[in-house]
Amino acid sequence: MRVSAGTAVAEQFAAWAAGLRAADLPAEVRVRAQEALIDHLGLVVSARNEPYVAAVLAGLDSRGTCTAFGHEGGLDMAGAALVNGTAAHGEDYDDTFEGTPMHPGAAVIPAALAAAEHSGAGGEAVLCGIVAGAELMCRMAIVAPMAQHRAGFHPTAVAGAMGAAAAVSVVLGLDAKRTTDALGIAGSMASGIIEYLAEGTWTKRLHPGWAAQSGIRAAHFARGGFRGPRTVFEGEHGFFHAFGIESIPPDVTRITDDLGRRWHFADIAFKPYACGTMVQPFIDCAIALAREGLAVPDIDSILCKVGEGTVHRLWEPLAEKRRPTTPYSAKFSVPYGVAVGLLDQEAGLSQFTEERIRDAALLDLTGRIGYEIDPDDEYPRNYTGTVIATLKDGSTRTARQPHLRGGRRERLPREEIVAKFRANCRFGGWDDARTEALLSSAQSLFMAENMAMLAGFRG
Repeated sequence: MRVSAGTAVAEQFAAWAAGLRAADLPAEVRVRAQEALIDHLGLVVSARNEPYVAAVLAGLDSRGTCTAFGHEGGLDMAGAALVNGTAAHGEDYDDTFEGTPMHPGAAVIPAALAAAEHSGAGGEAVLCGIVAGAELMCRMAIVAPMAQHRAGFHPTAVAGAMGAAAAVSVVLGLDAKRTTDALGIAGSMASGIIEYLAEGTWTKRLHPGWAAQSGIRAAHFARGGFRGPRTVFEGEHGFFHAFGIESIPPDVTRITDDLGRRWHFADIAFKPYACGTMVQPFIDCAIALAREGLAVPDIDSILCKVGEGTVHRLWEPLAEKRRPTTPYSAKFSVPYGVAVGLLDQEAGLSQFTEERIRDAALLDLTGRIGYEIDPDDEYPRNYTGTVIATLKDGSTRTARQPHLRGGRRERLPREEIVAKFRANCRFGGWDDARTEALLSSAQSLFMAENMAMLAGFRG
């Protein structure tokens, strides 16, 4: 990639994205993109009957030629992307980027699929769009780690609009100038506050879908000639000023450093458990203790050693985290995650239901789980878990998970990702035949001439 001195960050990224070709992608990146697609589609189907998806559908009044998986009829591009993105992130079971929590697939994939289905673009364009958009989101995650959270914004929501705009620009074949405009426009569409943490309400679920439809709008406005600011990233009033805090200064060079040589998207993680990213290592610890023979009736108390940056999302208010008022709130509670890990030795979709969060034995256990800030914890550079159980006889049992399982240090094997896909489709009410048909389509989608096959997965 060659750019002249003094070009804006968005121009540099756009020049790279506009020139991206499938042949440029390393094998590892292609594998990760296909795994992300498989994981994403299973998650969309899993949530098809959930009330929050029904509420989004009820709020749409436009029909079109694009597919909302598992729903009758077609929607317009923005509507399909909104529904699919909301469903994919709805159970917090989707892919994530280590370093700063970011969920690229749920924002980028539905935008790329809808844009391609509408425009007639083929699989290679979708592949390049997904990779470009997800790579941008991962790079934005490391520009000013934790700054968006500290400012009260959901990183996936605000960066997702930018990633989706990049993805759709590539799918549509926009040149570097129009892609730059799309990124500039998307900066004014980005939104999503984290007040959902207070009561476990639904707005976080909406964020990637909203970002996906915003990216579609931004790219199409840019294609029509609408102008956006070139300095959307580094400007005095740009993205990292609006969605950040002064104490965490941004390094916007991380958006463009080693583009095409260093692939951050290749490091995305796939979740083994249906809950918040930083809860996962603690569940691994709990399951390990249970498998070693730790009996819940013998436990007096449990102490979790945690990173300070996780406390306000996963531990406080402690009363809510110990007795979550909604299944969604339970997904962001380490006490709940540890408890289901000890009791069930799993934490899939069935562990986060209205019935399960009211189980007396489970709530008795969550009430005995507390935390201590570990000044040596590596968060957010690394997600770890340490669980120390003190037994009624005074002895202790300890388990430590040194990294996020499913991430770059310990990848989920393809067969586990496929097993998760099948389980999620069953949870969404699909039979084996339809599930296998969707899996086959996902495995061959990047070689398809167009996205016409997607219409077969409505209803």
